[in-house]
Amino acid sequence: MVPFRFPASRQLVATVAAAICFAGVTPLPAQAETAGPYLAARQADLSGDFAKVVEYGTRALVDNPDRADVLEGLVVAHTALGEIDEALPFARRLTAVTPDNQLAGLVLLGNALASENWDDAISLLEGGVSVAGMVDQMITAWASLGQGRMSQALEIFDTLSEDPGSRSFAQFQKALALAHVGDFEGAASILGGSEGDMQLNRGGILAYAQVLSQLDRHADALALMNANASPLADPEVEDIIARLEAGEVLPFTGITSPNDGVAELFYAVAESRSVDSDPTIALIFSRLAEHLSPRNATAILLSAQLLERMERHELAVEAYGRVPEGNLLYQEAALGRTDVLRRSERFDEAIDELSTLADTYPETLRFRVALGDTLMQLDRFGDARAAYDQAIGEFSEDLPGQWATYFQRAIALTKLDEWPAAEADFRKALDLSPEQPNVLNYLGYTYVERRENLDEALNMIERAVAARPDSGYIIDSLGWVLFRLGRYDEAVEHMERAVELMPVDPILNDHLGDTYWAVGRKREAEFQWSRALSFVTDDTDLDEMNPDRVRRKLEVGLDIVLEEEGAAPLTPTQ
Repeated sequence: MVPFRFPASRQLVATVAAAICFAGVTPLPAQAETAGPYLAARQADLSGDFAKVVEYGTRALVDNPDRADVLEGLVVAHTALGEIDEALPFARRLTAVTPDNQLAGLVLLGNALASENWDDAISLLEGGVSVAGMVDQMITAWASLGQGRMSQALEIFDTLSEDPGSRSFAQFQKALALAHVGDFEGAASILGGSEGDMQLNRGGILAYAQVLSQLDRHADALALMNANASPLADPEVEDIIARLEAGEVLPFTGITSPNDGVAELFYAVAESRSVDSDPTIALIFSRLAEHLSPRNATAILLSAQLLERMERHELAVEAYGRVPEGNLLYQEAALGRTDVLRRSERFDEAIDELSTLADTYPETLRFRVALGDTLMQLDRFGDARAAYDQAIGEFSEDLPGQWATYFQRAIALTKLDEWPAAEADFRKALDLSPEQPNVLNYLGYTYVERRENLDEALNMIERAVAARPDSGYIIDSLGWVLFRLGRYDEAVEHMERAVELMPVDPILNDHLGDTYWAVGRKREAEFQWSRALSFVTDDTDLDEMNPDRVRRKLEVGLDIVLEEEGAAPLTPTQ
């Protein structure tokens, strides 16, 4: 199916009243063998380890099967793992113990819908199970459609449309329902705006194009798609345009059953809740959306992204991998999967997969760029440069978003000591995005280190600071260029601010030490150099901060070190 995303509505989601963790619950004075699993389950819940919650929570129920907090934790964990069937017995037991538990009711509602037990679903909603008022009514409308009561479903959508806050959303739902039962004229009337002020997002545009195609309005469908085409690669949109140009009638595949409609409601709730500090609630709804519509790749992607955000990398990799290769969102899922592999330091797997993807889909340059980015993390600058060369060689026109690829290749070339080519790429990146602070800072700082174009470097770094006033690295660059220009008193203020923002960075502490030395604050300089040495780790760039050089400064001072290196002495600007 083609995954749809509904237009946003501020009234779409009310607060979901479901406590989903064990925090604040005091263990019962049980036997040690029971208390141990309970405490382990609590700890697993607090750390977001759903598999451990299942393991220890199940054991904790052995001697106390009616413990509501443990039952609730198991419902959450199984649902978050996408194991709705496994969550059901715990949800039923939890409902028996605490009849008003909304989380248990939500899982039971999802099961009734997935089983197409429309009567049970409506009974649960009428009995008090609730997501949010408007959402509840829309679920009832889709369940009514499942019962064959289309007029009742349309009545609900029309009633919701009377409220300006929910009108657009309800009308879009009505259009999907009409299209599902074959009333494409009615759906087109709504989606075209004659029955409401419809502001369609990407999913709505795709739905409208399919409806127009069903009405043999192929020219209108093609015009709609071309008018809303993005400059970014979108395989799904490109496929639809190609089929329309070939005169093919597009099937309406967005809603193939009432559960697809409910799944999109749950997806919309999940997406709106995904901005919360705790993504677990959003994950519960996205998993329910998957349960109702297993082919909904958009819901799968959201679940994967939420798991990635929660740093459950194994689960995220598995979720991304469930989008089948034939799906038009497969490439996005594959890119997400390799990104998680990289974040979890499974670099060999990420490189192998990206290499295969780049060869399989040569037109999708993001795979080649991502391969270069992964190789950069391993300091394989020559291989990374080759990957970027291939990607840039396929650029057919200049686009602002390409700045990042030129920038990354410039860094690789700098590391390979190919400065003229690196400088050209830095300049190209700035041509494409003139005020990009990362490029301004990197090129400006490199000029400072090379003692070239210092006035221009100062201008670049000042612009970068204006864009990122709280970046320790960029403020350090400003202090460092002022240091190189002999403006030591001015440099101190910026260096101190940089270290305040990033107190344990060895390079910044080393720079602050040099600046203190230059203004005669030698005891403070030695303190900063000692701090810099204490913060060196395996990740420290030893080209930027040489521990042996810092130790030599502690022995004889910066002036002697500069003299030994044949460098110019410290000379303040008059």
